[in-house]
Amino acid sequence: MVKRLIKKKKKVPLWIKLFILILIIVAFDLAYYSVIADVKKYATKNPVKTAFMKYREAQWRAKGRTTKIKQVWVPLNRISPHIRKAVIVGEDAKFWKHDGFDFDAMRKAFETNIEKRKMAVGASTITMQLAKNLFLSPSKNPVRKIHEAILTWRIERTLSKNRILELYLNIAEWGDGIFGIEMASRTYYGHSASELTKSEAVRLAAVLPNPILFNPLKNSRFVSRRSRLITRALGGDMKAAIALHETPQKKAPDRSMADTVVETDKLTADTISDSGMVAVPKIDSSQMEQSFSDTLNPVLPE
Repeated sequence: MVKRLIKKKKKVPLWIKLFILILIIVAFDLAYYSVIADVKKYATKNPVKTAFMKYREAQWRAKGRTTKIKQVWVPLNRISPHIRKAVIVGEDAKFWKHDGFDFDAMRKAFETNIEKRKMAVGASTITMQLAKNLFLSPSKNPVRKIHEAILTWRIERTLSKNRILELYLNIAEWGDGIFGIEMASRTYYGHSASELTKSEAVRLAAVLPNPILFNPLKNSRFVSRRSRLITRALGGDMKAAIALHETPQKKAPDRSMADTVVETDKLTADTISDSGMVAVPKIDSSQMEQSFSDTLNPVLPE
């Protein structure tokens, strides 16, 4: 009789246990990037080795290569204004106006990706690229993008725009093992980043979408086109500024004068992820005009 009164405990289904475990893991994961990851230290401290540099080193080891990272840190006031402006015009024309996210470009990228049914284009700002380079891998999975968004939000609220630009220019990849504008300037042009001319700066900015495939000293169609557009955009040409952020139409590659030619409409998410290339969608000129004007005349340290 007593045994009948004792109720058996119900076992918790396995799927509920797994669901709770996943929630706990996700909570800890988000907490790390939301609170624990130290963004504030970069207000005064320069990173020694970024997550992206470590990623490249792992790639080299896997291929049995002995490539070493070459980087020389320089403060923003020792970086030529030509390269500062050229990079912003080429990579993120709304840099001085947005809070880390270019929502217009993101919306258009989303529409394009839905239409093409793949991750064909992205809409990364300089701050988003900095977040990825400092803390994350270049993969395109949704979880990594959430991490990137959290870090981007924190970076914009912790660091000044000038500091964000200084960090970006010093850790950006500019070739095989070449990181930062100072080493890029010395490698390709034989002098310091403070001495970069406008034409040199334009070509260095032109290769940023994929510095492994493209060389600023060679005349691939991609680099030549972007160099012309950046030069015109720096002169105030709005059409050129807009064209920089459009995916170029497919053309037959001319390999006689090229280091490497990439047909951007054939890029896959994996290709973009591994190379670091960011293809961007068409943008609305009415949304860009004021930001472009600010790009040409930003407040920068002397």
